[in-house]
Order: sequence, then C-alpha cells, then structure tokens
Amino acid sequence: MATRRIQSVSTDKLLEDLRLVVHDAEELVRATAGQAGEKVAAVRAKAEASLKAAREQLEELSESALERARQVADGADSYVRNNPWQSVGIGAAVGLLVGFLAGRR
Repeated sequence: MATRRIQSVSTDKLLEDLRLVVHDAEELVRATAGQAGEKVAAVRAKAEASLKAAREQLEELSESALERARQVADGADSYVRNNPWQSVGIGAAVGLLVGFLAGRR
C-alpha cells in the first residue's frame, strides 16, 4: 500500500512538473513570436511540435491516473459493500490507533 501511495505522489509530481514545463515552453514560444530568421523559425517549429507531443502525453497520463484512481475507488467500494463488518472493524482499529498515537504527544 505504501508503494502505491509513493507511486501516486510521484505520478502527481511528474504530471505537475510536466504541466509546468509545457506552460513555460508555451510562454517561450509566444515571447519569440516576433523574431524573424530561418534558425528561429526552425527552433520555434520544433518547439511547437514538442509541445504538442507533450500536451498529448500529459492528457494520456492524466486520463490513465484518473482511471487508476477510479479502479482503486471501485475496489474499495466493492470491498466495503461485500465486507461491511470487517470494514467497520478496520476503521475502528485505525481510529483507535490514531487516537492512541495522538494522545501520546
């Protein structure tokens, strides 16, 4: 479970970093829009193609992460519906543990 949480945090961080890079690159492309020259035009075209690919990958990653979150939520919902008393027991045990640890401070 801890591994899954770490993967989720890492995936969220990666998605946020990718969004930031795309945003910064878009700003750079807009800032150089008025500049002329063959080299600048070639670099802008390459940057725009890379941005398009990055946006598509970001959408795919976001959709994939959302689908995984839905699957986990559906699995938890199914478990609770199939095992209501076990779920209540687990919730109570976790609550007692958290209360015990909080009371020690």
